[in-house]
Amino acid sequence: MVVCGLACWRCRWLLPLLLGLAIIMGIIALAGRGWLESESEPYVQQASLWESCTRGEEDLNWSCESLMDYGWGRAAAATYLVGFVILVICFALAVIAFSIEILRFNFVRGIGGLLFVVAAFQIIGLVIYPVKFTEDIPLTGDNMFSWAYGFGWASTVVVIGCAFFFCCLPNWEDEVLGNIKPTSYYSSPERAPYLN
Repeated sequence: MVVCGLACWRCRWLLPLLLGLAIIMGIIALAGRGWLESESEPYVQQASLWESCTRGEEDLNWSCESLMDYGWGRAAAATYLVGFVILVICFALAVIAFSIEILRFNFVRGIGGLLFVVAAFQIIGLVIYPVKFTEDIPLTGDNMFSWAYGFGWASTVVVIGCAFFFCCLPNWEDEVLGNIKPTSYYSSPERAPYLN
């Protein structure tokens, strides 16, 4: 029987895999055109992190304007992108840290600290975007922040969770490295009459 708890050495790849999942969700958020979309037909508005597109109800072609012409657009894109780059660096460091047999726990705690920085950058970008977008861009019809924006938040939530685990992992150093002997408990029948 194989037992694999949270702080188990055999399960050390769970945290880098979660970081990889956060990277995939970040790529979807960066490339997706569903940050803002029309809520119902006719679909006349859609936006990504990089541009906003509109069209008439009968028109098939989208007319797009770059959000990089706005200071807040550059700020939102830059902060989210910087957070994403640091996330990729943290993923590479996590793979290196968990690949070596002698795990350096202070190194792991440093990765956790960097992940909090990633979360801060991503949250700043994810908050700037909807606030300033709705102020500066004229919206037509009913709109909603959609799937790509949601992937951005999902990536951020995974990063925050991983940051806590990376920071707390050194507290379980002996359990992770297998330095603790299993404890067995035995009670004699005289001391536990209810077991009869």
